[in-house]
Amino acid sequence: MRTTHALLLRIWHDPEFDINKAAVEYIDRGAPNDRSTAEGKYIKALDRYYFEVVTTEGTKPIPYHRIRMITYAGIPIWEPKEE
Repeated sequence: MRTTHALLLRIWHDPEFDINKAAVEYIDRGAPNDRSTAEGKYIKALDRYYFEVVTTEGTKPIPYHRIRMITYAGIPIWEPKEE
């Protein structure tokens, strides 16, 4: 299984993809339903343990384990396995 970090790195670096077509839904405590979505144009960095999102409050690190879904061109390409 491809990790969320590896998948985002592929979208970020592979010329066949455009990060602006990606979106990441993640757990965001305090947000409505504790979820937020970052469009690709707001993803500014992919660190080893987190990705950085630009928000109205500034740049915010989001650990990869908080990701609930990754979409590309509106199509889900990653969701956690249900146990």
